[in-house]
Amino acid sequence: MKMLAIFFAVFFVAVGAVLVFAATKPDVFEVRRTVVVNAAPDKIFPYINDFKRWMVWSPYENKDPAMQRTYSSTTSGKGATYAWNGDKNVGSGSMEIMDAPAPSRVTIKLDFTRPFEAHNIADFRLEPANNGTQVTWSMSGPTPFFGKILHVFIDMDKMVGRDFEAGLANLKAVAEK
Repeated sequence: MKMLAIFFAVFFVAVGAVLVFAATKPDVFEVRRTVVVNAAPDKIFPYINDFKRWMVWSPYENKDPAMQRTYSSTTSGKGATYAWNGDKNVGSGSMEIMDAPAPSRVTIKLDFTRPFEAHNIADFRLEPANNGTQVTWSMSGPTPFFGKILHVFIDMDKMVGRDFEAGLANLKAVAEK
């Protein structure tokens, strides 16, 4: 009986410690990756600004070959939308281009509905760099308390960052052809 009491005491202290630690996590998260592409911004921009062209570079497009995609009547520029519904690897959600001043930036409202609800902003910035373009892909959004608890156990920057790195490498390869 005493062992059971000790077990529960340790368990509740551990849970309390996780909750206290989670409360110290930031209210907003950001993941950011950058690559230099040996191409002009106006050559790279159309791959980011047109949702149908994401199929050639986005790492998420190949995670579920059976993923269902829905595009608005316009697939590029401000107001273009794209929705997807897939397996556990990609979930479901939608994106809308909120701003797209060519050829320097594309800002996207990103709404996930599954496996969890989240409302984030994805941003692509294209800036001239040595003999090419520095492309920065970032995503940011609010972190509710449940998300903070998850972040105690899951490193969002590493998890999503790997996908961003793969996507930027694909974008570099396509744009440099």
